[in-house]
Amino acid sequence: MSRPATVDAWLAYLATLHPASIAMGLDRVRAVLANLDATVACPVVTVAGTNGKGSTCAMLDSVLRCSGYAVGLYTSPHLLRYHERVRIRGRVATDAELLSAFNAVEDARLATTGPEGTPTPLTYFEFGTLAALWLFARAELDALVLEVGLGGRLDAVNVVDATVAVLTSVAIDHTEYLGPTREEIGREKAGIFRGGRVAICADPDPPASVVARASEIGAKLLRIRRDYGFVNEETQWKYWGPGGERYGLPFPALRGAYQLANAATVLAAVDVLRDTLPVRGGALREGLLTVDLPGRFQVLPGRPTVVLDVAHNPHAAGVLADELGAMGYHPQTFAVFGMFADKDMAGVAAAMHRRVDRWHIAPLPGPRGASADAMRDALIAAGVDASAVRIFPDIASAYVAATEAAGETDRIAVFGSFLTVAAVLAATQR
Repeated sequence: MSRPATVDAWLAYLATLHPASIAMGLDRVRAVLANLDATVACPVVTVAGTNGKGSTCAMLDSVLRCSGYAVGLYTSPHLLRYHERVRIRGRVATDAELLSAFNAVEDARLATTGPEGTPTPLTYFEFGTLAALWLFARAELDALVLEVGLGGRLDAVNVVDATVAVLTSVAIDHTEYLGPTREEIGREKAGIFRGGRVAICADPDPPASVVARASEIGAKLLRIRRDYGFVNEETQWKYWGPGGERYGLPFPALRGAYQLANAATVLAAVDVLRDTLPVRGGALREGLLTVDLPGRFQVLPGRPTVVLDVAHNPHAAGVLADELGAMGYHPQTFAVFGMFADKDMAGVAAAMHRRVDRWHIAPLPGPRGASADAMRDALIAAGVDASAVRIFPDIASAYVAATEAAGETDRIAVFGSFLTVAAVLAATQR
């Protein structure tokens, strides 16, 4: 059978290789990896967590690259193009690179047969993770930063042993895969820890299961506020940690007071790696000032004020609500809102409803997208007046209507999913 000739065709093909979109477990990935020349021989920082993973990965990548290191960065999901998931030395993967990697993984997959003699099935994410590792193995990297897709213990990224494991936060999300409690979710996320190596936890109140996991396997656990931390000094901030103190640090280019905890966690990782990958003060400052990550409390230029945030669970929505509250005065706030049906719509609505005056809601594409009726019912149950909710056929039209209704001094908050933010980003770039 002929193979796909374009990246889009490959991505459509990947979605057909496994009957489930998510299939937790490492056996299949490890089996294919054994037939794939994808050994990474540099320090690896693996980042898991409910929220804050993307920001932490982006800052660490930026700081290390500003120090002159060749860095590979793997993140998910993407906003506009799949290529965003794989970055080498700061640039996104090209079509040619992805096509070569997909072909290499397919060769290894077809050579890896199961009990019935059929090729090993891989999910879209598993196949993409192996393709990224194949590219990284050929890039002569000094460091690799990997973002976990879901959970930790059974996520495809966890086939690589982390030199330093980072856990940003533990909140309720993906309960159908990780369990309904913070203790169960924490245990799954702590599965990226490795015995005899350092694990960093940025959750100020980690579940006991996280601490227990580190103790059980002999990982050295560094905890925020106990082993490292930060002090906000109004116009700058101070970090303290295992490598000492750093004063007069600039605030990260990523907006939001919560980013200081992520930045301090990045510095803790830098401290742990200082013998292998030393980072000078100037490079650290430059990395914080130049980091770029769309969709994380991103404020678009112009009027009305438009805030894009991929918040899609109650914890993230609560942080977004706090940050909106800390902004300057806006007479009205319009929400452009769309979520997946398997997310906690009621929890997100409860966290945000007091910050929003008018809701423009629309279903997301695909089978996971929540219906407009379901979102409206969740909003009304959270206390939103039905007259404040308008339904649109898609996110782009909801956004256009919000911009037409909002005055110059008003504000539009776009949130609920990566797909929600992506649709608005695409609309603003036309």
